[in-house]
Amino acid sequence: MRFAVPLTESAELRPLEPWQAAEFLAHVDKARDALAPYAPWVEVVTDLEKARNYLSSYARRQAADEGRMYGIWLDGELVGGMQFRGFDTDLGITELGAWVAPEAEGRGLVTRAAQRMIDWAFGVRGLNRVEWRCTADNARSAATAKRLGMVHEGTLRQAFVHHGVHDVQVWAMTRTDWEQRPWR
Repeated sequence: MRFAVPLTESAELRPLEPWQAAEFLAHVDKARDALAPYAPWVEVVTDLEKARNYLSSYARRQAADEGRMYGIWLDGELVGGMQFRGFDTDLGITELGAWVAPEAEGRGLVTRAAQRMIDWAFGVRGLNRVEWRCTADNARSAATAKRLGMVHEGTLRQAFVHHGVHDVQVWAMTRTDWEQRPWR
């Protein structure tokens, strides 16, 4: 049995789990150059064992209710993913992370996947705040946050040290914002 949430007629969001390590590694290898400036974890996921370990870390986080990882499949191929990077039910806050391979960009897949995850975080889990963080030079990521109806709350100066030092934009949506969400 496969658990999946449709995003389009040919795309779906579903859990990305340790047993899918080979598929995950193949995806990372294919998209590594495009993802590397923004996703430090692609430098960790370099072989099957490390891919399995990375996915296992999210499986443990999910078991502890502290994070989750999902893949985005397009025509049956893994082309991206979404993460609840942090998931704190006591504080009512989570942070979404996203990535997509270049061949799947511009199709609205990340936006649709984020909408489903935001709906779940607020509607099912009862959280009060969803954050989205991206480097200040990542215009595509900032545009996704805007499409989601998130508010740019500020920029953390020199907060991300990876392939240089980068400023980080903080975007957020509160439960009140979500109740008036643009995709309703």
